[in-house]
Amino acid sequence: MKIVGLMSGTSYDGVDVAAAEFTLDGDTLLLRPLGQRGLDYDDGLRAGIGALLPPGSTTIEAVCRLDNRLGEVFAEAAALGVELAGGAVDAVVSPGQTVFHWVDGGRARGTLQLGAVARVAARVGVPVLSDLRSADVAAGGQGAPLVPAFDALLLDPADGAAPRAALNLGGIANLTVLAPGAPVLGYDVGPANALLDAAARRFLDRPCDLDGARAAAGRVHPGLLELLLAEPYYAAPPPKSTGKELFHADYLDARLAALGEAVPADDVLATLTELTARVVAAECDRHGVTEVVAAGGGVRNPTLTDRLAALGAGRWRLRTTDELGVPAQAKEAYAFALLGWLSWHGLPGALPSVTGAARASVLGSWTPSGPAYRGVPSVAAPRRLRIVA
Repeated sequence: MKIVGLMSGTSYDGVDVAAAEFTLDGDTLLLRPLGQRGLDYDDGLRAGIGALLPPGSTTIEAVCRLDNRLGEVFAEAAALGVELAGGAVDAVVSPGQTVFHWVDGGRARGTLQLGAVARVAARVGVPVLSDLRSADVAAGGQGAPLVPAFDALLLDPADGAAPRAALNLGGIANLTVLAPGAPVLGYDVGPANALLDAAARRFLDRPCDLDGARAAAGRVHPGLLELLLAEPYYAAPPPKSTGKELFHADYLDARLAALGEAVPADDVLATLTELTARVVAAECDRHGVTEVVAAGGGVRNPTLTDRLAALGAGRWRLRTTDELGVPAQAKEAYAFALLGWLSWHGLPGALPSVTGAARASVLGSWTPSGPAYRGVPSVAAPRRLRIVA
């Protein structure tokens, strides 16, 4: 099968597109990357998403307009993915843009992604899988993170003698821990780019601190760091998930106000970078991992990755998924393509040991287009994933 995976994360800066060909060889699933691209949102669309996200208020009209605007962009991204695949694919996975993840008392109660999937299906003429989180939430799970299913196949715990971790540095940092003889563990650790980007918009009038340059020029403010590390979310046990519902611009403003003193912009960015590095490193140390394989937009920030590497020195080494044949910037898009393959074959894509669900769920809802979607004969669940050059 050829499948296009799309991904728009909590940084809401654009859509990652990945096209992949899947072939099952015994109990090994072969993934051949066919190409990946990024499609940036324009300033107006980014502003529209930002205005809709918590803690802002909105209207049903604004939700409807944004849903369809996003659908048009996802349709364009899907068409680009079809081109990368050589002009024809079997399916597209369009998970949409998360605008609210309803967590109450540590339990996920609901989740909402926008992206007018019918527009995507009409554009590409093949079945499109969307709404991937709701089935797991309905089964009592967090609905996130979903990438650990990909991590568990790619970094088969049986292949190593010591625990390893897969780290994604998007708007939120999430960790997958894989240890021989133990269930897969995965959860949202805390903010990665979410607060950094909020600070860049607030103090620099830019969408991000490019390459972490301003953070590198600043100094960590001990008082601000102490206030940030006091966040109760970090001490909560998994399963757990979070997003812009917690880590947003007003959250940062409240901590700065509680500090009661002015902090230079570069020092704020340096402190937020240190926050992410320390929270991630503490979790890696807690699980006794020997290797951390990172992906996501945060790996392009050398100030952050250098600090992570320094904190792990002597205990675990940091590398990226590029070394395994998966482009770090497109890992989540490839992971969603894999979830589409699993769903097509009636196989679950959410791991109860990760999300806390009562059962493993087949993810998503199919929007038919072109030949009627009937699926294919059931196949055995693969045990590992291998990347084909």
